[in-house]
Amino acid sequence: QVQLVESGGGLVQPGGSLRLSCAVSGSAFSIYVMGWYRQAPGKQRELVARITNSGSTKLADPVKGRFTISRDNPKNTVYLQMTSLKPEDTAVYYCNGDLYTIVSGRRDYWGQGTQVTVSS
Repeated sequence: QVQLVESGGGLVQPGGSLRLSCAVSGSAFSIYVMGWYRQAPGKQRELVARITNSGSTKLADPVKGRFTISRDNPKNTVYLQMTSLKPEDTAVYYCNGDLYTIVSGRRDYWGQGTQVTVSS
C-alpha cells in the first residue's frame, strides 16, 4: 500500500520561510509526477507546484519567485521550499502523487494535509 506522508507545516510570520516535505512509502511503485496543492477555508483546492520524474517544474503564478519545488528520487521525497510567505498563503497544503502500482495501475494519491498559517 502506498502512502504519502507530509511534514513541515506550522505557524510563521509574514516574510518568513517554511519547507514542506512529502515522503512516498510502500512497495512496487513508480512515480510520474509529484505536486503540492493547497486549500484555504471557503476556497477550492488549487495547484501550487508540481515536478515530473525528469525534473521539469511548474509553479502557480501567485507563488512564482517565492516557492521552489524539488525532489530527491532515491528517497522518494518531494519538497516545497516556501519563502517570503504572505497571509494569503495560509491554507492546508496537500501532497499529490501521480503514481503507478502493480495493484492499482496509474492513479492519484494524496497525503493527509499539513496546515500552513502565515500570521503576525
